[in-house]
Amino acid sequence: MRYKAEITFDCDDKLIKKCFESEQSEGDRSGFKIEESARGVKFLVEADDSVALRATLNSITKLLTVYEKMENIKGGK
Repeated sequence: MRYKAEITFDCDDKLIKKCFESEQSEGDRSGFKIEESARGVKFLVEADDSVALRATLNSITKLLTVYEKMENIKGGK
């Protein structure tokens, strides 16, 4: 069974795409691609099983959390 997920990160900052381009990969069981969309950045995730899907989604969300925290520090929030 093949799993697919799509995450859209609403932002107009092109830096987020640059941050994730080095992480973009196709592993044995899962991987993701990054695309620019009208609303921001879109992550297209594919995995062979639910465990691999969850691991890839966790990696993406952890990096988004770091990005968000850095933006808050930069913005003085």
